[in-house]
Amino acid sequence: MREKLTKTDVEKIQAEIEHRKLVVRPECLEAVKEARAHGDLSENFEYHAAKREKNQNESRIRYLENMLKNAILISDTSREDEVGINNTVTLYMEDDDEEEVYKLVTSIRGNSMHNMISTESPLGKAILRHKVGERVLVKASDTYSYYVVIKKIENTSDFGDEIRKF
Repeated sequence: MREKLTKTDVEKIQAEIEHRKLVVRPECLEAVKEARAHGDLSENFEYHAAKREKNQNESRIRYLENMLKNAILISDTSREDEVGINNTVTLYMEDDDEEEVYKLVTSIRGNSMHNMISTESPLGKAILRHKVGERVLVKASDTYSYYVVIKKIENTSDFGDEIRKF
């Protein structure tokens, strides 16, 4: 699947790749070298653990490089009065008679535990490009849908959110 990434997402991914290549990779190689020096490799737990960590780091680098190679670059700018990427949105949930606050992000940054919803999620797709005061139908599945009202939009394009680890 081709990920939709903002310029900020790309910069974060490039920074992680660079960190993994320049810092983590040499540390892993040194750990493997050190563990190999302890003798018999067949029963050397440190050696196997160091090799596993080295391989996981290399796998992560390949994954991120592939993601960048196949990514679709999207804009994170939106009009001041409409919901866009990196906006924090206060929604009135009619069914629950409650307000909830979400930050709309790209799919690689989505994290429902921290109220960061992806533009690919049913709620994210529904509210994207809508304005304060609008009542929006969210189609959660073929059999369930609900309405939300957009109460407030704040631009919160910060750089503090991490890329979700896979």
